[in-house]
Amino acid sequence: MSSPAVLLLNLGSPDTPSVPDVRRYLREFLWDERVLDVSAPLRWLVLNLFILPTRPKNSAEAYEKIWTKEGSPLVVTSKQVQTKVQKEVGEDTQVALAMRYGNPSVASVVKQLREKGASRVLIIPLYPHYAMSSYETVVVLAEQLLAKELPGVPVDTLPPFYNHPAYIQALAESMRPALAQGFDKLLFSYHGIPYHHLQKSDPSHEHCLSRPDCCDGCHPAHATCYRHQCLRATELVTAHLGLRREQYEISFQSRLGRRPWLTPYTDFRLRDLPGEGVKRLLVACPSFVSDCLETLEEIAIRGKEIFMEAGGQSYEQIPCMNENPAWIAFLRDGIRGWLAKPPARGLDTWKMP
Repeated sequence: MSSPAVLLLNLGSPDTPSVPDVRRYLREFLWDERVLDVSAPLRWLVLNLFILPTRPKNSAEAYEKIWTKEGSPLVVTSKQVQTKVQKEVGEDTQVALAMRYGNPSVASVVKQLREKGASRVLIIPLYPHYAMSSYETVVVLAEQLLAKELPGVPVDTLPPFYNHPAYIQALAESMRPALAQGFDKLLFSYHGIPYHHLQKSDPSHEHCLSRPDCCDGCHPAHATCYRHQCLRATELVTAHLGLRREQYEISFQSRLGRRPWLTPYTDFRLRDLPGEGVKRLLVACPSFVSDCLETLEEIAIRGKEIFMEAGGQSYEQIPCMNENPAWIAFLRDGIRGWLAKPPARGLDTWKMP
């Protein structure tokens, strides 16, 4: 018997923190032309001559520090979210989970949806903001596979929800307990992307980075502008929390390679903040809805070391939304709204009310 289906999509993780599994994961991840966006021959050279010979060992050591008995924190938490959302929406709607890289793969989960007779599908990328290396790549892959495995089945895709009031409320509520303690500064550390990704994602090919205030105001390019969406989300959540402008700032983490990435860099700010009088620091990572390597190891462990060695006194990484009830409610309400609307024809975008 056919039924509606929801496909939750996240980044993914190696199957284990072993070097071979991490190497396999990094090969799949960095071979994506929307992540390492150079020609295929150059991408092959960079991967096989500069990245894969050394990086898997270092990354495996980092994964080992955060690995749990159940497995990868990102995958484990995502599965728990899937279970809770399934309970909220009821068994008449399938709630599936897939990872862009690693397992469960998008291809295998889409085949399961076909076998279970999905009558319509809602794609929910678990990324609040648009970036070609995260939101775009997983949506393109999912839509291609759904068109192949479920031809003629209506497919809706949830757009980035960085500014949706219910998401902002969920993010704020997940952060509020940490803010109850005293702090000198709240640092919003977003995942970085190369500057040229902004320009490639700009449909006008002339607005992004054309002037210093290009992210202000309204412009059609903002629908696919990662930097604008990070800035806007920060503006909205800090207003919801009642924070003054001097209480927080924004930075970008996890850069790779030599091309210029969004600035300021998080590790640089962690090094410099104690010298500017910031001794008690809180760090939030709103690019991620689930804690993962980038939050638990890069920020909570290495970030703390940088800050404390520079003269900081207290440091805390605020957990991601993970299984926060307000986050689960946001997903539930979006799915219920989608179920109440008539099925689309072909591919469509579902805009939550």
